[in-house]
Amino acid sequence: MITAGIDIGSITAKAVVLSDDRMLGSKVAFSGYNAQQAGKGIFDDLLKELEMDASSIEKIVSTGYGRNSVTFADKAITEIICHGAGAYYLNPEVRTVIDVGGQDSKVLTIHSNGTVKDFAMNDKCAAGTGRFLEVMARAMESDLDDFGPLSLRSGSPSKISSICTVFAESEVISLIAKGESRENIIAGIHESVASRISSMARRVGVKEPVMMTGGVARNIGVVRALERALGVSIEVSEFAQVNGALGAAVMAVNL
Repeated sequence: MITAGIDIGSITAKAVVLSDDRMLGSKVAFSGYNAQQAGKGIFDDLLKELEMDASSIEKIVSTGYGRNSVTFADKAITEIICHGAGAYYLNPEVRTVIDVGGQDSKVLTIHSNGTVKDFAMNDKCAAGTGRFLEVMARAMESDLDDFGPLSLRSGSPSKISSICTVFAESEVISLIAKGESRENIIAGIHESVASRISSMARRVGVKEPVMMTGGVARNIGVVRALERALGVSIEVSEFAQVNGALGAAVMAVNL
C-alpha cells in the first residue's frame, strides 16, 4: 500500500511517501502565506522527484496547523498523534518525544504500541521554539545554522533569565554590548530554550528512550542543552524534521 503524509507547519511544509512501510522519499519547503498552495506544491514536487503519479497514492493524511487546508487529503489528524506515530515508526522503543517546531513545542509520552499516553504543549508563546531562535540569530547577526557548532565551543554559557522572546532579545543585545563572546551568548540562548522545554517534559514525565523531532532537532546545541537539563540521552533521526509527515503517512495505512 502506498500512502502519503503532508505536514503544514508555521514555517515549513513537509511531505513523505511510504510504500508497504518503507519510506520512498521526503521533502521540505517553506510554507509561505498560502497553506493550501503549500500542501499541493510540496506533494506535487515530491511525486515529481519520485517519478510517481498522484493516482498511485492510495491514502493521504494531513497534519500540522494547516492540515485542514489540504483539501485533497483523505483525513486530517492532529500533529500530536502523528508525531507519536512517526517516532514509533523510526524507533518502536521510544517512549518520550520532544518536538520543537517553528512556533510551538510539545512533549509527548507514548505507549508501547505507539499511541499517545500524555502530552504538554506550548503554543501561546514563542519561547522555546524555532521562532525564538530565529529572533536571537537576527540579534546576534549570525546564521542560525551556525548556532549549534558555535555553542559547543562555549566555556561559560551566558545567563538569559527572561522567558519572553522580546525581553530575552533585549538581554542578548545587552550582553553583546558588554563584550560577551558569541559562543557564550548562543550557549545561553540554547540553555534558555532547554529550560523552557524541560519544564514541560517534567510535567508529563520523561521516560527513556527519548527522541527529539522537528526542525530545531538539527541544532546540536539545543539537543545537548536538553540532554543536560533532563539528564538523559536524546536520539535524533535524520528524518527528525519530517517526523510529523512521516507519522501522517503511517496513520494513512490504517484508514
